Amino acid sequence: MSAQPRFAVILSGCGVFDGTEIHESVLTLLAIDRLGGVYRCYAPDRDQLHVVNHRTGTVVPDETRNVLVESARIARGTITDLAEFDPEECDALILPGGFGAAKNLCGFAIDGPGCAVDAPTERAIRLMLAAKKPIGALCIAPALLARVIGDGIDVTIGNDSGTAAAIDAMGAHHRIAGPGEVVIDATHKIATSPCYMLDSSIGTIATGAENTVRALLTLMGR
Repeated sequence: MSAQPRFAVILSGCGVFDGTEIHESVLTLLAIDRLGGVYRCYAPDRDQLHVVNHRTGTVVPDETRNVLVESARIARGTITDLAEFDPEECDALILPGGFGAAKNLCGFAIDGPGCAVDAPTERAIRLMLAAKKPIGALCIAPALLARVIGDGIDVTIGNDSGTAAAIDAMGAHHRIAGPGEVVIDATHKIATSPCYMLDSSIGTIATGAENTVRALLTLMGR
């Protein structure tokens, strides 16, 4: 194990409605840094499902954006194609939320429990699971873990009954959690927090992100 805990952070674009939730991702990176870790950002090299005007909330017709290129905005240009992910190069994996996690990393936002999953994303999650290394997820991203893993894993997206039922339908077990709280599945080494799935301030999001990173550190024996 390296001297500093190494985190792989999977991004899904740039912007809550069609990509990664920016507050959640930046505060996750900040928490990793402040808690003594280092991070490497990844994203799949593929087109977004669609592009959303974040001022109006409407889909922009005939415009396309690339998930990897857009994610590079958050990573300040230092980002790796998720197809190159190697579990030996990290100690934990974490996925911030935003609709991109449910639109670009999988199709949960459109197709629900029967959705397809982006192949490099599924591969990265399964490799971490096989290596028995911790995985964290924020906001709606736990639904992605439910789709890929199932197996009765304990996760949370807060308290939305419809999403909770869909998570249970995918073979996971949803647990209710409040702002800033973390649900830890010690058996599968998974930590999840609701973040913006609940009505939360940016300070509460920072708490949830930090608590999730702390939980991952504990799960990796730090």
